[in-house]
Amino acid sequence: MTYPALDTSVSPLRQRLIDDMNMRRFSRETQRNYLRDIGRLATFLGRSPDTATADDLRRFQIEQQDDGVPVPTMNSIVSALRFFFTHTVDRPDLARKLVRLAHPRKLPVVLSRDERSPGCSTPPRASSTRPRCRSPMAPACASPRCQC
Repeated sequence: MTYPALDTSVSPLRQRLIDDMNMRRFSRETQRNYLRDIGRLATFLGRSPDTATADDLRRFQIEQQDDGVPVPTMNSIVSALRFFFTHTVDRPDLARKLVRLAHPRKLPVVLSRDERSPGCSTPPRASSTRPRCRSPMAPACASPRCQC
């Protein structure tokens, strides 16, 4: 297996981005994700990302949405680009042009009293020697004294 040479040249812009992230103690995983996301913009543009315009960023986000990129991923990319434009290239005007998307979240299912298993509605017993509930409704029935 071949490994990349340690003296591989890194562009000054990329090194500055890495230094900015290290200075703020970003985790290695976050740094990897930010570098990947900024690389996506560079690939889309076909040139250095610090030369992007507001229209370029708009087209990039529309392209992502058209390609079916999930909303959480798009918002992660927005975070990376905001950091890049605000701290690394000092162009906060472009960072403000990036749009975070609303991510609809599913509410948890809450069972009504009628939907719960009949054993769950019994009053607790005086003795707690019974094992915990093992019924299929166990997540809805958290009482250690359940009669299910």
